[in-house]
Amino acid sequence: MSDVVVTTQPDLAEKRLGLVLVEDRVGHYPEFRDFFTRTFRLDEIGLAEPGYVSAPSGEVYALIFLGRSGEPFPSGVEIHAVVDALEPLEEATVDRDLWAILGWMIDGVGAPWSREALQRTGALYRIPAVGPAPVSREGAR
Repeated sequence: MSDVVVTTQPDLAEKRLGLVLVEDRVGHYPEFRDFFTRTFRLDEIGLAEPGYVSAPSGEVYALIFLGRSGEPFPSGVEIHAVVDALEPLEEATVDRDLWAILGWMIDGVGAPWSREALQRTGALYRIPAVGPAPVSREGAR
């Protein structure tokens, strides 16, 4: 179960969008494009507005979908933290939230993608928000 929830646009008065992640080739795997299209009704909305999610920290993130001529939509996605206009991003919070958002996406896309594989990949790259790598009985020595 995920602590990431699709939400409505927050009040953006006195706020700014802080870019935290860009994936400019969502079409590498069409199932990700399908997930975003389903989740945010992109067939109806298109480029008209971002999608918004609330993360485990309670912070809201805007998912801005990118279009490229000659490619199926969306061709990419930018994730922006919605933060107070003059406040810096809290890096540790953003890292944990992004990790939760990636897990939510993997859960939404489904097999052959898995949260366990995401955890192992994050541990391999020593992403701090991941925590320790899951231990496999087969790989334990």
